[in-house]
Amino acid sequence: MRVRALTRGLLGAVGFLVVWELFGRSGLVPLEYLPPPSVVAVELSKLLGDEPFLRDVVATVLALLIAVGLSIGIAVPLGLVLGSVPAVRHATRAVVEFLRPIPSVALIPLAIMVLGIGPEMKISLAVYAAVWPILFNTVYALDELDPLLVETARAFGAGRARVLLSVALPSALPFVLTGVRLAATTGLVVLVSVELLAGGSGGLGQFIMEARSGAGRMDLVLAGTVVAGVIGYLLNEGLERAQRRWVGWGSATGGRS
Repeated sequence: MRVRALTRGLLGAVGFLVVWELFGRSGLVPLEYLPPPSVVAVELSKLLGDEPFLRDVVATVLALLIAVGLSIGIAVPLGLVLGSVPAVRHATRAVVEFLRPIPSVALIPLAIMVLGIGPEMKISLAVYAAVWPILFNTVYALDELDPLLVETARAFGAGRARVLLSVALPSALPFVLTGVRLAATTGLVVLVSVELLAGGSGGLGQFIMEARSGAGRMDLVLAGTVVAGVIGYLLNEGLERAQRRWVGWGSATGGRS
């Protein structure tokens, strides 16, 4: 089944590239606006040996890993508290529901004023965006927690903290990992967007911005975009494999995506 899904995915990708190549060569759109994948692939192969470009890739990946790590450290404990203490959940609901819809890119001017143009700014915005999927999946997990497990732990003398760590957190793990997958892709989108719009801190987004605003090299723009897409795909695939391996027992109820 897994091999069949992979084959279908490869066929879909090949079909997309063929359509793109034919459309790019058709003359309906000038080549400088939409270069075909054969041209983009040549430029991409050159970029993979270009040290400044590789530094931009590393800058984006490192920022993403830091942002996801911070998001987990913030969202999981907060989700456990909100999910297990109804009074706190109801008291903070209005604030949470107000903050959640605010797009991270709308906070760029404020972040620049407070943090300046640097890695801290884009990481902070990525953390802001990535916290929500993990937080709400953790809260949802506690809503699905079997009360019998909690009562059994309490019957053996476990306090609230012990119940959260030994019962609630393991049960919530499939949900949390689903939230982490969503947070990673969301964080990548925000990072590249902030780099593209604000610049000044390196990364794939800044590379794309400079390629577009300088000589208008759409082949370089698309090459950078392809690299960002590959990073997102590999990250999601790796996390999905880890989720199946570590918590395969929770695949049927593995969070909300």
